[in-house]
Amino acid sequence: MPDPALVRRFAADLAALTGGGGRIGVAVSGGPDSLALLLLAQAALPGAIEAATVDHGLRPEAAAEAAFVARTCAALGVPHATLRPETPIAGNIQSAARRARYRLLEGWRRARGLDWLLTAHHADDQAETLLMRLNRGSGIRGLSGVRAVNGRITRPLLGWRRLELAAIAAAAGLTPVEDPSNSDPRFDRARVRAELARAPWLDPAAIARSAAALAEADAAIDWAAERLWAERARPAADGWTLDAAGLPAELARRLIERALALLAPQAAPRGTEIGRLIAALAGGGTTTLADVRVRAEGARWHFAPAPPRQGGRGAPSRR
Repeated sequence: MPDPALVRRFAADLAALTGGGGRIGVAVSGGPDSLALLLLAQAALPGAIEAATVDHGLRPEAAAEAAFVARTCAALGVPHATLRPETPIAGNIQSAARRARYRLLEGWRRARGLDWLLTAHHADDQAETLLMRLNRGSGIRGLSGVRAVNGRITRPLLGWRRLELAAIAAAAGLTPVEDPSNSDPRFDRARVRAELARAPWLDPAAIARSAAALAEADAAIDWAAERLWAERARPAADGWTLDAAGLPAELARRLIERALALLAPQAAPRGTEIGRLIAALAGGGTTTLADVRVRAEGARWHFAPAPPRQGGRGAPSRR
């Protein structure tokens, strides 16, 4: 069992996110972070947790790693399941594997009647995410990093460091598995992790606190955008109209995203595409994005489904 002080700290962090109570699912890969999460969750909520491991089928060692997690869970008295995708992972491997992982875990959570799914993202992960997104030119939403709560997914370790989690697993006598992709320089995160290790003057915990502050700012902007939508958006015969007079650019982006989501729910336009749309509307005329046609009449913008056209969705096209 982890040190009681650490268990109390974890229980407080988890309760702050979930309100306490409920049945908990824990995603456990077998790495040091997720093993520490498993140990802390079991000590804090004995009998109230279950665990799952996703075997993506990408490495021959993965099946043995999942079996190791299953044995560890059995020793702790924690029910465990190994989840595998129905079809092989293809395309952008890391991105596709991430989507498959969360889809499988959410299906498992629902099937087991679990209230929350915990993942082991920690302060070092958060710092890496923020730096990667800074390097890509992300806006406030992207710089908010990994969210502590996203639907039924909860990340109670965002205030914990990688080294202290590794120490918890080691103290329990566990030898974690190592995913080679964590140090593979082909991947952005591995390169950022290596650079952070060479820059001791950078404080991952402080960077993670900045990400949390940005997440609060992002939530405040969403709060304001929701009220502005109620004040400025009106249904039209074929879609929506929006009074955009005097809107700061970030609030204009949020309201455009809301209009697009209503008319094209499956669309996921990039921030750069929305930025180009705003620039085009500032000059008047009509612009199409995500199968939605947007027409500017002064400060009033009209959103409606675009008529069928060849070429499918893409960047905004000026009409």
